[in-house]
Amino acid sequence: MRRLSESVNGRIFTALVMITALASLVRIFSLAKEMFIARIFGAGDALDAFYVALLLPVFLGYIVNSLGSAFVPTYIQVRETEGDLAAQRVFSSVAAFNLAALLGLSLLLAVTAQWLLPIIGSGFSPEKLALTRNLFFLSLGLLLANGFSMLWRAVLNAREHFALTALAPIMNPVIIVVVIVATSGSRRIYALALGTVLGTVGELVITGYGLLRRGIPIIPRWYGLTGPVRQVLGQTAPVAAGAILLSANILIDQSMATMLGSGSVAVLNYANKLVSPLLSIGVFSLATAILPTFSRLSANQEWTGLRRVLNTYTNLIALVTVPLTTALIIFSEPLIATFFQGGAFSVQDAHLVARVQSMLFLQLPFYSLAMLYVTAITSLRRNQILMWGTTISISVNILLNFLFMRIFGLPGIALSTSCVLLVAFLYLRFMLMLTLKEHEATEARSTCTVAATV
Repeated sequence: MRRLSESVNGRIFTALVMITALASLVRIFSLAKEMFIARIFGAGDALDAFYVALLLPVFLGYIVNSLGSAFVPTYIQVRETEGDLAAQRVFSSVAAFNLAALLGLSLLLAVTAQWLLPIIGSGFSPEKLALTRNLFFLSLGLLLANGFSMLWRAVLNAREHFALTALAPIMNPVIIVVVIVATSGSRRIYALALGTVLGTVGELVITGYGLLRRGIPIIPRWYGLTGPVRQVLGQTAPVAAGAILLSANILIDQSMATMLGSGSVAVLNYANKLVSPLLSIGVFSLATAILPTFSRLSANQEWTGLRRVLNTYTNLIALVTVPLTTALIIFSEPLIATFFQGGAFSVQDAHLVARVQSMLFLQLPFYSLAMLYVTAITSLRRNQILMWGTTISISVNILLNFLFMRIFGLPGIALSTSCVLLVAFLYLRFMLMLTLKEHEATEARSTCTVAATV
């Protein structure tokens, strides 16, 4: 056991097992919450409005989260070379910038909602759009709470305190169910939006408690635009492009689903309810566990070691996800019927959701590998690669959505998503391998130069 914890792959594996176990517990609670929501709301207009109201806050939240990914490699580098005090100052300055950015984005969303929401919900009736607008303003607090939670989780993960960050999201499903149960009638859709915000606040409180227990101040303080802070901010824009690469398709897909009739957005979200846990439990657990290791190997210019770790987990992901994807597609409809059918969720709803879900399951191998490569590229601080990938991904997604919607209807949007992830996987792998070859060639030339001078 001690030998396992001392090796690079052993540390990653130990962290991965712990994070996966805790994330699985959180997902059990989240799935129970979704089963409860399905029986209360079914797949109708109210849930359509709720999901579209969340689109912009959640989408911008993914982009803000990129600050945490850009922050971790620099934070670890400063902590390794200059000590805890210097690393704490970097954290405080980045937190101050994060607060200003979150307030600015929230104000921007509030001002532009009257123009943006009719575009996103282009297929909604005036009454449905009015409900969407009310839920949207109620959900704006989600952006602020999630933005702070992201950075605080990043600090704990960088210090390899993974348990608390993996368990904190359990507050979200618990609070949502409590708030909905405490209300009744048509107000329950507002309770769902309020509970989503309060659940994220609860997660933030737990994460903040974890930082304070470890003597890490959480009040933002600006120490100036130092070199490390400039490095984080310089990397944030390209990492944000990577976040858009993996999340803009959600915004595009759900916006285009509003054109396909009542309940289409809700059906698309239900179809993701079993896909998302698989991605978050396995893929995000691996990305969280492996980013500190990738960052250390990159900071120490251990390119051979980085490639070895990368190859190990590429093979492992392929070995697990390919047979898993096949089995999930075969049992798609029984899974949906088991978890969601009942109450307001009809047999017809279950059949359509299962068809959409089957198309989404196809993305599992490609999404998993793409996330691994995004993590490696982030640790190498070559995030401009992700910016080009974003352009390719969005363009392909819009084109395929229009094409497949005409042929398959709503399941065509899901099939388009899986095809986009295949394209993203191929692009990211090619660029990552090219980057590693460049680093290894540079190291070889340096070694030859030193040998020649000696």
